[in-house]
Amino acid sequence: MAFYYEEPSRTFSEYLLIPGYSSAKCIPSEVSLKTPLVKYRRGEEPSLSINIPMVSAIMQSVSDDRLAVALAQEGGLSFIYGSQPIEKQAEMVKKVKRYRAGFVVSDSNVSPEMTLADVLRLTERTGHSTIAVTEDGGPNGKLLGIVTNKDYRVSRMSPECKVKDFMTKFQDLVYAHEETTLKEANDIIWEHKINCLPLVNKDQELVYLVFRKDYDTHKNNEHELIDTSKRYMTGAGINTRDYEERVPALLEAGADVLCIDSSEGFSEWQKITIDYIRNNYGDKVKVGAGNVVDGEGFRFLAEAGADFVKVGIGGGAICITREQKGIGRGQATALIDVAKARDAYYEETGIYVPICSDGGIVHDYHVTLALAMGADFIMLGRYFARFDESPTKKVNINGSYMKEYWGEGSARARNWQRYDMGGESKLSFEEGVDSLVPYAGTLKDNVNLTLSKVRSTMCNCGALTISELQKKAKITLVSSTSIVEGGAHDVMLRDQR
Repeated sequence: MAFYYEEPSRTFSEYLLIPGYSSAKCIPSEVSLKTPLVKYRRGEEPSLSINIPMVSAIMQSVSDDRLAVALAQEGGLSFIYGSQPIEKQAEMVKKVKRYRAGFVVSDSNVSPEMTLADVLRLTERTGHSTIAVTEDGGPNGKLLGIVTNKDYRVSRMSPECKVKDFMTKFQDLVYAHEETTLKEANDIIWEHKINCLPLVNKDQELVYLVFRKDYDTHKNNEHELIDTSKRYMTGAGINTRDYEERVPALLEAGADVLCIDSSEGFSEWQKITIDYIRNNYGDKVKVGAGNVVDGEGFRFLAEAGADFVKVGIGGGAICITREQKGIGRGQATALIDVAKARDAYYEETGIYVPICSDGGIVHDYHVTLALAMGADFIMLGRYFARFDESPTKKVNINGSYMKEYWGEGSARARNWQRYDMGGESKLSFEEGVDSLVPYAGTLKDNVNLTLSKVRSTMCNCGALTISELQKKAKITLVSSTSIVEGGAHDVMLRDQR
């Protein structure tokens, strides 16, 4: 007969943390959120760590190169989505690795033969007031000039006026060579009282723009995640079908870590994929695997050679796998079970395999609970989809701004590889939905707010590191009535407007 679990599977909302003793030294500014990304042996340091315990989901509507840069600036890591042609995914990885903190590849460009009307349309679309004029109108063409809103007056100029007739010409610009450091660029900007400094190569081709405001932003990113060459780090998603072509392309592009993107990871297909990587690249290429929901699944992937294991099936906001197939497990219960297996594996082998909690995060405090329950880091989809930096459109719905958000198993994404079980190359039925989420502003502001809550709660538990939190945490189940008690109740709320 079937095996029956006696305990129900539970979600994060069914638990609370019990405060512990906090010393005078236990203050939020002293909390370290650095956490291992990949496996390591007892007594050694992991080869890859992240500075905050947040990674972005391998989804079309979440993780592209723009979000990867923004998250790396805060200390986290993105996994650029793999449900796209290999060359396009590789190009996104290259864009992240080419990005120099404080140095911007110009994405607002015109040619000298274009008109004021073209400039105005571009400014309206991008919001950028500084536009590079290049010979071919591209981001890396020969730089001929710059147009800012100080170069034209709409009320006194014809929309058909050519850019070459009102731009600030190259010979009148302050510019620098492409090898200029950020500090040197900033000194030039301040010395000449300018807002933007173009960097060009020996052929006068535009390489970067350095803005006064971006230097200050760079200085404020104290936790930024960079590699040994001081480039932003990024991950990339792979699947169990085209890995022999995709993996080499992503590694050549500079991906720091890979992750098999699958709805269910307790599968020989994942072992075959990991075997390919180990046989061709050894241990130098890092690859995560998943998803699993119990200790047996974790043990399988750990022994297969996974560098980290993702936990969670059916808990994502846009996921309907549980509805469609009747498989999955409450995220909290799954995480607790896998964390026990991870700790037992570590005691037995001396190898620590980090686990990533993927799904089920609704409130900020769920992040702290997931860490306390044993997660080394959290993968988030809906959370990041709400921000300016996500790749989706911002739309106005009845006066409120929303962002588009769809699942990889939806008809819109049709990522059949993620749900592949060795059958036909198609998505037989949907396991995700197409939705909207409330627009929330910039990634930086929201991540900082979430992590300030995490740090504060950790101090309430007397912990200054994630590993210390996992040792000291006291966690209690809550009843349905205590959940009601935990919010505002028995009062009439004032109009917050």
